[in-house]
Amino acid sequence: MDSAASAIAVTGLRKSFGDQVVLDGIDLEVAAGTTFALLGPNGAGKTTAVRILSTLIRPDGGQIRIAGHDLATEPDAVRSAIGVTGQFSAVDDLLTGEENLVLMADLLHLDRAGGRRRVAELLDRFELTDAAAKLASTYSGGMRRRLDLAMTLVGEPRVIFLDEPTTGLDPRSRHVMWQTVRDLVAGGVTIFLTTQYLEEADELADRIAVLDRGEIVAEGTAKDLKRSVPGGHVRLQFRDLAELDAAARAFGEGRRDDEAFTLQVPGDGGVRALRVVLDRLEGAGIDAGELSVHTPDLDDVFFALTGHSTTAKETAR
Repeated sequence: MDSAASAIAVTGLRKSFGDQVVLDGIDLEVAAGTTFALLGPNGAGKTTAVRILSTLIRPDGGQIRIAGHDLATEPDAVRSAIGVTGQFSAVDDLLTGEENLVLMADLLHLDRAGGRRRVAELLDRFELTDAAAKLASTYSGGMRRRLDLAMTLVGEPRVIFLDEPTTGLDPRSRHVMWQTVRDLVAGGVTIFLTTQYLEEADELADRIAVLDRGEIVAEGTAKDLKRSVPGGHVRLQFRDLAELDAAARAFGEGRRDDEAFTLQVPGDGGVRALRVVLDRLEGAGIDAGELSVHTPDLDDVFFALTGHSTTAKETAR
């Protein structure tokens, strides 16, 4: 990828707090107009990475460019190009939804007429118009998250950092947030997402990186990562035990179930592996009644790479 055309380009990013190494020389590159997900357990360094990339804290080393600007020498230009929605809502409970957005427009020095138009657009876009005059303290969790993201969008940022944006939301609110992210990316916005929800990364991310103990231990598309760990297989269903016996002899490997007449043959789920299975069946003159492909999910990937699932709570080192 051409780093000059990247929305985010990071090389050798390092950060320590005392003797605790949080980020140990990580490299990241995110194409403009895509969603990039950074996965990792609690304490892995995800939030620290977001805080550095959004200019909230300084790194100890490394080179960073955001939206074409050098973070070290052009921090103000970086801030003008980005938006941040953190783990904890920035909504002021003592203000109404509309007042929260107006306050953000004023802080960004939008002219009065333009700011009010922008506020009205965002209230409509996030389906908050009917609740605009109500105190934010009365909002549900999903409404607060939508308002929080709307506040991030007042300045029309080109790059948005979403730090675990759906934590604590019910399934419906989470899906609403997912659709909002898709719409933003369709409009050319770049999303940098940190999450512990594997389904979220699978649904949204064009590319995924797994961060563990301050290092990137894997990166690729969701499909690439799933194929990188063992556990994939093709499940063959036969009509009777005789056919199962014949298939077991033909493959010489796999896990059989004599009661269900099934044989699981190891495979990565790819077209080539599937073709090998079909050719071997045909060569042995065996007709499988059913065939299904099973691949590891992202939780399997995460466990294989880090030794635990993302639901585990890791004590900060």
